[in-house]
Amino acid sequence: MKTLSRLTPAVVLFTALFLLFLTSCKKEGSLSSTETVTEEEATTYSDESTQAEAGFDDVEDVSMLAADEEGETSVYGRGAEDAGRLFPFVELRRRLGPCATITVFPADSSYPKTITIDFGYIGCLCTDGKFRRGKIVTHLTAPIRRPGSVMTITLDSFYLNRTSILGTKVVSNLSENGNIKFTVQVVGGKVTHPNGRGYTYNSLKYVRQTEGGNTRPVMDDVYKIEGRSKTEFNNGVVINLDTETPLVKKTACHWISDGTLKIKINSRVLYLNYGAPSNGDCDNKAILTWNNGSSSRLITLP
Repeated sequence: MKTLSRLTPAVVLFTALFLLFLTSCKKEGSLSSTETVTEEEATTYSDESTQAEAGFDDVEDVSMLAADEEGETSVYGRGAEDAGRLFPFVELRRRLGPCATITVFPADSSYPKTITIDFGYIGCLCTDGKFRRGKIVTHLTAPIRRPGSVMTITLDSFYLNRTSILGTKVVSNLSENGNIKFTVQVVGGKVTHPNGRGYTYNSLKYVRQTEGGNTRPVMDDVYKIEGRSKTEFNNGVVINLDTETPLVKKTACHWISDGTLKIKINSRVLYLNYGAPSNGDCDNKAILTWNNGSSSRLITLP
């Protein structure tokens, strides 16, 4: 049985929100945050801003997976076959493959603890199909499943595919009285795409477990996410994302499977429906709508 404070690795895709970057080749002009953007600009900015969400969610997902497996080892111990080795990180290796170097310090059951995942200066293509380079450094005050524990993620020259991602992400376990919940905050986030187009990013999300809390396996876990984020482009455009209805993240699914996100770009408002078009089934599709629902676009999630 899981402890009441159990946090699962895949949930942190949880904010995973979000879509594929449209590689726009138009120049970035000056635009005030109070000016009206065109319909074409609004849909492009929506796609680009959610790329920031996807990048930071991917980093968090990898870190949470590492923290959860390390915590399992600390709580339940290593088998004789693991004696003298670093934590095996079986599930993390299934996702990343052999290309990353994973180190733990100190390599015992004591805390605080730091897990470093190093993809190298050149980088490598991971098993999940994503190219990563640089380092993800995760500092833990205690096992991540323990109420009151804090996980701080920092990035060292980190790239996801060809996009540079900087900033700090903090996950705080607020579980109490059998209620599994935590907050996830991005501070000082910065994303830069290969074409030079970039933006700053900050967010605060609230997560609570709704299914699977009474079983030890993680694959039956289901979480609901609510929160907000702010993306500010170099040209002054500001995008605010808020959950219109809670987002549903199933550990067994790589994507958000249900819920609606409200996207406000200056004076324009768009909505991203993760439940459509498959009625909440697990897939990488979502529907972006605007003009009070009269205009729409099918989005492929990263």
